[in-house]
Amino acid sequence: MIFGMSKSELPTTDNALPGRPTRQHAVGERHLVTGNPIETDGPPGHEVAIIGLGCFWGEEQTFWQLPGIYSTSVGYAGGITPHPTYEEVCTGRTGHAEVVRVVFDPAVLSYDDLLQAFWENHDPTQGMRQGNDRGSQYRSIILTTSAEQQQKAEASREHYQQKMTAAGYGQITTSILPLDTYYYAEDFHQQYLVRNPHGYCPLHATGVSYA
Repeated sequence: MIFGMSKSELPTTDNALPGRPTRQHAVGERHLVTGNPIETDGPPGHEVAIIGLGCFWGEEQTFWQLPGIYSTSVGYAGGITPHPTYEEVCTGRTGHAEVVRVVFDPAVLSYDDLLQAFWENHDPTQGMRQGNDRGSQYRSIILTTSAEQQQKAEASREHYQQKMTAAGYGQITTSILPLDTYYYAEDFHQQYLVRNPHGYCPLHATGVSYA
């Protein structure tokens, strides 16, 4: 409990941390795997997807390994506090989730394929946690960057719910909503498992196929 508030309880504008008007930390220039810029929307024709499925260290690796990926980064989104720090996000008082920002070539990797990877690489029925990682920052979330993404994400959730129900799982708790603002995490979080090859990387996949 933090100031009478559970870390699994989303804050309101009245009790969220105030944050700051500008970013105070470095992000890094080049992706340690692709060699492309980290802060980028990619070349013309590329798209951006933002998803949260637990601790972002391991999940960034899940997505940079897919074909058609131009760049990935980790950051914070879906909450209230502007330009939060990692420590602030971990209190649960920013409302943000740990998320992965994926810049991809839809001619190689469709948004539907990316959604399949999202669903199959975590347990979307766990609410404000993934495994032993507990708190609102670990919730399952899709933040869409277009009306088409919103429609496809919602349809994919309905499809995967049928698969999960058939496998004996409960209700999917994944939030799907338009992106407000994405805040890049600190540079030492970017491509964390390249910097720390034996670092923390839990697997929370259910084994339920999306196909």
